[in-house]
Amino acid sequence: MKIEVCSSEASGGKKRAAGSKSGSRPWTRADRGYIQMRHESDQARVGDRLIFLGFLLFLIGLLTGFAAPMLANYRMGLSSHLEGVMNGMVLVLLGLVWPRLQLPRGVLSLAFWLAIYGTFANWFATLLAAGWGAGASMPIAAAGHKGTAIQELVITFLLYSLSFAMVGESILVLWGLRRGAARGS
Repeated sequence: MKIEVCSSEASGGKKRAAGSKSGSRPWTRADRGYIQMRHESDQARVGDRLIFLGFLLFLIGLLTGFAAPMLANYRMGLSSHLEGVMNGMVLVLLGLVWPRLQLPRGVLSLAFWLAIYGTFANWFATLLAAGWGAGASMPIAAAGHKGTAIQELVITFLLYSLSFAMVGESILVLWGLRRGAARGS
């Protein structure tokens, strides 16, 4: 709990816990500043979580590269390896800029989950396609391989949904960075 000195004369300059009310006195500006600072420290923690998940996905991508020759479609396995590595770097970069985003909490939460879903689904969709020997919706990487109708439907769903998730997440991040730049932060 953060202790701060109240600037209000009514409190006599006494120390009190931020966020606590003395009697029926409303929250002071200092309390609102504490809440904003807490929100910013929460954002920093979320940024750290994104960096951790980014390095985790990066490692998963590297390990996928070792497994690629054992998959039904080697070329798609190589694509999965690259998706894991590149999307891991996307999460690390996002984690580094996350504390600078000026967005409401709900929008930040949406951007976080869109980024997590989009990056991990990108790696997973190509890994499934490599393991199943499927991926007709990715003709270059599939190299003529085609799975069952259900397999192709699952892969196509993942690819389309992750595409919308990543575009949405990118728009939200740009909006948050633009708002931060407009405020001079």
